[in-house]
Amino acid sequence: MNTILGLGIVLLSGIFFARFFNKLGFPAVTAYLVLGILIGPYVFNLAPKELLNASGLISNIVLGMIAFGIGQNFSIDNFRRLGKSILWISVLETSGAWVFVTLAFLIILRQPFYISFLFGAIASATAPAATVMVIREYRAKGFFTNTLLGVVAIDDAWCLIIFAISLAISKAIYNHLTSPLFLLKVFWNSLFSISGAFILGSILAFILSHLSKYIRSLTELLIYTLGFVLFSIGVSLSLHLSVLLSCMFLGAALVNIHLASFKFFDAIRTIDSPLFLLFFVLAGANLEIPLLKKLGLWGLVYIIFRVLGKVIGANWGAEISKSSPVVKKYLGFGLVPQAGVALGCALIAKSDFPNIGNILFTTIVGTTVIYELIGPFCTKYALHKAGEIVIGY
Repeated sequence: MNTILGLGIVLLSGIFFARFFNKLGFPAVTAYLVLGILIGPYVFNLAPKELLNASGLISNIVLGMIAFGIGQNFSIDNFRRLGKSILWISVLETSGAWVFVTLAFLIILRQPFYISFLFGAIASATAPAATVMVIREYRAKGFFTNTLLGVVAIDDAWCLIIFAISLAISKAIYNHLTSPLFLLKVFWNSLFSISGAFILGSILAFILSHLSKYIRSLTELLIYTLGFVLFSIGVSLSLHLSVLLSCMFLGAALVNIHLASFKFFDAIRTIDSPLFLLFFVLAGANLEIPLLKKLGLWGLVYIIFRVLGKVIGANWGAEISKSSPVVKKYLGFGLVPQAGVALGCALIAKSDFPNIGNILFTTIVGTTVIYELIGPFCTKYALHKAGEIVIGY
């Protein structure tokens, strides 16, 4: 099968898989992952090698677009509107998953710190799509629903920051374990990765905003915006900066300096669907099936302690911000789904850490399928307990 034929089959099959899984009550991302596993080299081996080899290119582009869109949530007006309750809950539930999973891998699984740190960072991500899907399906409304939407809106932004810090520190530990200047190198690598991404994203946002006055049509707007996102990705790769943070800072700076910034984000959304489909299918196709037998305890620990971190962290955030008892008790259950950003972070970690990359990626893909199966039901349970939907609607 040639590459173009394979690409066409993937896109067409993805539509029908998503439709079928939707009837079973599962989100589209689950369908795409399952499709990828089926066409991958360990099941039916239908995916062309050239397409599988393009996974890195496609993942960088899609992750850049995802991060750019996440940056839109970082407007000053948005933070004022969200209020301290949502900020406290989002910070503590992401940090809770980060700390709980890191400690679990260190103490229970006795893994090196840099491996535990990476798993903890990836655990902080939540998949907003599955949560929003359940809210829309049951037409949930109320204070609890609004708080949940606010938390998931900025959850992945905190995850990107946490992952960038963790990746920089883990790489420094991995590469300079015996260096006498170890702590200095850890600090420098972390500072360079984050501050460099911030500077690059801010500069590009200023240029994008300033030159946009010369754009005359929607077609030009799409090409122009996509060009800047790709430019940001390319420069980040060349300078060894975080692709995720550079694009997120590009979006965050843009939304705060341009009055009509929404048009840039809307333009990108017109073309992201087929790329997201391809990204998830290729993630499933890259799953190392033989490693699943080693997944057992790692996957179980990851699933349990990530959920504990989310639930307890959300509880503490609600307690500190003096939110309502129902938010304190149930909001964490609405944060169980995990998908796109977690998979993207796992792909980056896989390429940077070849010795443990495959098992790390396989663990995240395997648990993502589980999370996407049980996550929507957990969200439904939380909304029902909050009294903002009626089961059986």
